[in-house]
Amino acid sequence: MLVPSVESILLSDGYRAAVRWWRPGRPRGAVLYFHGIQSHGGWYEQSGRLLAEGDLAVLMPDRRGSGMNQHQRGHVASVEQCLSDAQELLETLVTESGFSSVHVVGVSWGGKLSVALAGTAPARVRTLSLVAPGLFPRIDLATTDKFRVAMAMMNDRHHLFDIPLNDPHLFTSNPARLAFLEGDTLMLRQVSASFLLASRHLDRHVRRFPRSGWRGGVHLLLAGRDKVIDNDRTRQWFESLPSPDRQLSEYPPAEHTIEFEEDASRFYQDLTSWIAARCGEAP
Repeated sequence: MLVPSVESILLSDGYRAAVRWWRPGRPRGAVLYFHGIQSHGGWYEQSGRLLAEGDLAVLMPDRRGSGMNQHQRGHVASVEQCLSDAQELLETLVTESGFSSVHVVGVSWGGKLSVALAGTAPARVRTLSLVAPGLFPRIDLATTDKFRVAMAMMNDRHHLFDIPLNDPHLFTSNPARLAFLEGDTLMLRQVSASFLLASRHLDRHVRRFPRSGWRGGVHLLLAGRDKVIDNDRTRQWFESLPSPDRQLSEYPPAEHTIEFEEDASRFYQDLTSWIAARCGEAP
């Protein structure tokens, strides 16, 4: 079994971000894997390992202020900082793996970041795999909280607000995974006002993306019983993409975190085989 190496990467502003690396001996491709708003790489180690067992180098960072990264918990200064971090991690993977472009996987909120990254660094992103991506969420802040966020942006950009996804049953109904979530001390439960504003700005990148001209392969993987995202709007957005290489995989019984299903074998097979079929560039 391939076990990830837990390391840190020094970002350009001095922030040291924890990451999980899988480094197979002779990789035939490279994957940059982004987690969701509350989660961290520990939720997705199984799919990371399976990708690596398919001879793919995998870099799975914990986002600044989340997961293993305790400094400035829940805070991101701006959308520019979100994208700068993503681009630096991408360049780190390109440099270490030797591949000039990589496959990007984004789960939930990480799907939104993945789309924005492809739009801003198109030559470096070979394909997108979007797993229950948070492009069109069904759950949002209450109106009163949105007003409080606006006020905090003027007075205290670091002020923390509860993420409106703190019920583990939104992610899964698998008892084993519910127990894992309830005991997960690394799960992020609050984010700063400036993080929330940065997330809103990422929405603009999502709306513009179909007109960006990026034509790499896109794999959309949807959970049929998702309580977190709007599957209908996500499918419509997906169908509007100019990319000729598109695949839609749906899992009718699954809930938001598809990886947490009692039997996620078809999901793992779909995710790994689609990326593997699009490898072929020599480093």
